[in-house]
Amino acid sequence: MIHQNWQTAQTLKQVKCIHTNAKKYMVDRALTVGSTYEVKNETEEFLFVVDNTGKVGGYYKEYFEDISAE
Repeated sequence: MIHQNWQTAQTLKQVKCIHTNAKKYMVDRALTVGSTYEVKNETEEFLFVVDNTGKVGGYYKEYFEDISAE
């Protein structure tokens, strides 16, 4: 039940949203192009970030670029 502590977990890295052109879901309601988000957890396919709703949501990695190395 690690997901219950994600809201208060340490941020792993920062990512920037590069697009919200989702094929199936309405991603533009929770993400804004050009905004920076805190990554709380990461899997092979998804990033779990604190989105515009203030909650942690899981999104495909294709929507983001890593900016923590800049």
